[in-house]
Amino acid sequence: MATNLKNLSDYDIKSVPSAAGMRFGIVVAEWNTDITNSLLKGAHETLIKNGAKEDDILVKFVPGSIELTLGAQFMAEYADLDAVICLGCVIQGETRHFDYVCQSVTHGITELNMNYNIPFIYGVLTTDNIQQAQERAGGIHGNKGDEAAVTAIKMAQLQREMEALEE
Repeated sequence: MATNLKNLSDYDIKSVPSAAGMRFGIVVAEWNTDITNSLLKGAHETLIKNGAKEDDILVKFVPGSIELTLGAQFMAEYADLDAVICLGCVIQGETRHFDYVCQSVTHGITELNMNYNIPFIYGVLTTDNIQQAQERAGGIHGNKGDEAAVTAIKMAQLQREMEALEE
């Protein structure tokens, strides 16, 4: 669904499982810091609001969105986590660099989901301009960080439910 038809911060809190006892990693791109810090704030606050403890949230920064995938892989390999949230912002410029970065990050996060046994959540804004990014990082369209955190909680809970079927 297009963001202009949905507020990224709107969700039915009753539909979100408790995050109590879950551990989350958040890897954040330092490029477009004003935007990514807003995404981080939204994700962090949403995890806490839904029951995660501060000590169960690991936050690490990487230079840019391309590095999100390796940063997320490091989190999966070196920390005991239930989900990893990848937060970044890629803004269209005058060259095709935007296309390559967006494609690389999208493919990389998809590959992580297929190769590791935890969910990796795509919280990367890909916008035409800074205004669109601001509108989706706490502005009129809500905060993509909120949406990413809710997705992480739901996917971690789904994995727990599926693992319980094996017992």
